[in-house]
Amino acid sequence: MADVETVAGSPVPSHRPGLRLAPWLSQPWRDFGSGFDGALGSQGRNLVFMLLGLVVGWWVYVPLHELLHALACVLFGGSVGKLEIANLYGGDLYAALFPFVVAGGEYAGRLAEFETGGSDWVYLATDLGPYVLTLFPGVWAWRRSALAKRAFGFGFWLPFALAPFISLTGDAYEIGSLAVSQLAPWQGAVGLVGDDLFRVREVLAAQASPPWGGYLLAAFTGLVWSFVTYGLAARLADLLAAPSPSQATAAQATAEQGAAEQGAEPETPETKVGGR
Repeated sequence: MADVETVAGSPVPSHRPGLRLAPWLSQPWRDFGSGFDGALGSQGRNLVFMLLGLVVGWWVYVPLHELLHALACVLFGGSVGKLEIANLYGGDLYAALFPFVVAGGEYAGRLAEFETGGSDWVYLATDLGPYVLTLFPGVWAWRRSALAKRAFGFGFWLPFALAPFISLTGDAYEIGSLAVSQLAPWQGAVGLVGDDLFRVREVLAAQASPPWGGYLLAAFTGLVWSFVTYGLAARLADLLAAPSPSQATAAQATAEQGAAEQGAEPETPETKVGGR
């Protein structure tokens, strides 16, 4: 049972450093739940706008994500041979703009051929490149849309904000596998590093002594990375005046409760402007 302090006769859970892990892990889902409720509001048509925003946002995000993989690779000393973008996401258009882009492929988008010069650091930077969009403007813009009750914006920015979790079986696993492959038990493990968790499992299953321990640890490391990335983005959003929608909702409820107890009208932007 959590320690409880008493403030003005009411029990209030105490906040200690050792108890901060749960809020960190629940932050993405609290942001989504409260943000969804706020952006949806009481109008059913807002769900249509939200879904439309999600479709448009995903269509924009996928090729941008892949192009940032390529950009990060080049910036950190690697080279790019072939980047695949599906026709559905404008592959033909991007192929006309960039000589290394090929329309089509097995995935929505994939950096299919690139060179790191044997450097795992370049490889890691290549993987991490697109997630600058989660750090900013992803979570910040997503929260701002929720707070402003903009249903289209909430849907549009969702892929940018939740990209680390969307990538759990792709980039997140690959990032985890790159880290795990530096550990003595799995250095040089064949087939452990890859950008498709399920395909890596198939490759490992065909081996006489598959490194399942490294595989599971890589998947877990990718999961931890996803939460850490979102947590950093959330902290940056806090600093840039985009608090969690759940915090804003709780603050509003507290203000309304206090005003009700005092028999006064709760302060809103309208009452501030009108001077009532």
